[in-house]
Amino acid sequence: MDTVLFFTLCGYLSGSILFAQVAAKLMNKGEMLQKSRDQNPGTANAFQYGGFWCGLITLCGDLLKGFLPVYLFSQYGGGLTAFPLAAALVIAAPVIGHGFPLFFQFKGGKGIAVTFGSLMGLYPAWGPVILFAALFLFFSLVLRVTPHFYRTIITYLSALVCLFWQQADMGVVLGFLLITMTVCLRMHMSKEERVEMKVRLLWMH
Repeated sequence: MDTVLFFTLCGYLSGSILFAQVAAKLMNKGEMLQKSRDQNPGTANAFQYGGFWCGLITLCGDLLKGFLPVYLFSQYGGGLTAFPLAAALVIAAPVIGHGFPLFFQFKGGKGIAVTFGSLMGLYPAWGPVILFAALFLFFSLVLRVTPHFYRTIITYLSALVCLFWQQADMGVVLGFLLITMTVCLRMHMSKEERVEMKVRLLWMH
């Protein structure tokens, strides 16, 4: 139990480091996020309003802060399959930290890149992260859901249903359930665009 609490706390604290804010300070782009419409401290805004290097720092940081706690727990904390609830807490902790960061008055971001990082931490089990990426691409390029607000929520809910349907490891399913709840709550609280949802097939304009 002490090990689980340790890795969960480490995951939450690592998630609480908003690398978009860190990169903005390093690159002297202090007003970067204020220029964006949703003011989300995430990778997309870092690239768009901070430039390539600012975006790259944010992307790498957000991926790593999700990957490291999960991967290290799987290697040294008792594994991800033996204790489903423990695994769920560790998997979700970085995303919860990013959404409600201790170091930034609990005002964080959506956690999409961090979700990828946490799922990558399940290595060598690549299935969940491949599924998540495939669904994001599907709803972005094939069955195009706009705006991004709805596309994100639909992708997370679809991935959760697919993981459950595929009878994925229970710790992974529960962890992704916590992640989905966190992201949906953060999306609800965000300034993300919420115009009427539109769904178009690839060949429709």
